[in-house]
Amino acid sequence: MPANLLAVLAARAEAQAHPGGAPCTTCPAPATLADRPDATVVRHAAAVAKAHAPGTGQAELTARLAAAAALPDIFLVPLGPAPAVLHGRLVTCWPYGVPVDPDDPDAAPWESAAVLLARLHRASVPVALPPMRGPAKAARAIARLRAGAFGHPAARSVLRAWSALPAWVRGEAPAPGRAALCHGDLHLGQLVRHPAPDGPWRLIDVDDLGVGVPAWDLARPAAWYACGLLPPQEWARFLGAYRAAGGPAVPADGDPWPALDLPARALTVQGAARALVRAGSEGRGVDEVEQALVDSCERMAEIPPPPGGPGAK
Repeated sequence: MPANLLAVLAARAEAQAHPGGAPCTTCPAPATLADRPDATVVRHAAAVAKAHAPGTGQAELTARLAAAAALPDIFLVPLGPAPAVLHGRLVTCWPYGVPVDPDDPDAAPWESAAVLLARLHRASVPVALPPMRGPAKAARAIARLRAGAFGHPAARSVLRAWSALPAWVRGEAPAPGRAALCHGDLHLGQLVRHPAPDGPWRLIDVDDLGVGVPAWDLARPAAWYACGLLPPQEWARFLGAYRAAGGPAVPADGDPWPALDLPARALTVQGAARALVRAGSEGRGVDEVEQALVDSCERMAEIPPPPGGPGAK
């Protein structure tokens, strides 16, 4: 990331942290929290500034910000109603929240994540909100696999598993069924405590927020569980808390998989595609976690999706 954009983000975050304009002489130096092609985030004290992915639509992002701001018991509320344009990128500002500790898996807030999702899925859908971007992101991962790593021995199984999915899952048709407000990219990295350090958990990252099939937001934990990457007891905690909070993505009791199978397959394929592209770009083989995703795609390629599930024909 160009140093000038990092400096602009640091200055933006400082202005939000100290709105009076007086320079801060006691705060720690600005910290870069993320620096990826799709997002760069810089923190100064109690505020962060985020540069969104190049090509992000201003109208769509503004609508997503408004939806988050209207749900302060679910989302971290942005500092301002509209993004700014800086160095050709849309930039938003947010309060700083404490993320999930990746080194303490026993403290993972599965119940809190589930309750927040249930609230989100039951919320009123804003009229102007665009579609949830989960299927489009999965399709983009497949396009990158086709462009950069088709020669990998496992790519064929990943692409076969993808081609067996219905059009709406691949982002080629509108999502079926009753529309719900969806996060679009739920994982534990999308939760923070605010106010820091021990306030309630809130969802962050509105880039994929939109209207869609709510089962998509449960699909990543479901896929990890199916791949053996999420222990059964943690999956049970998450699913049980979602159901207890009245989440509409799955039935209140009984087998949840008719609703979850298709989105979970899509997230498994997306993860495997990203793993192969990443391993190929780094000139290495896949690691143990990445291999688990690839192995699941190989199994899925031999087992057609079930006729049940949202939007199945």
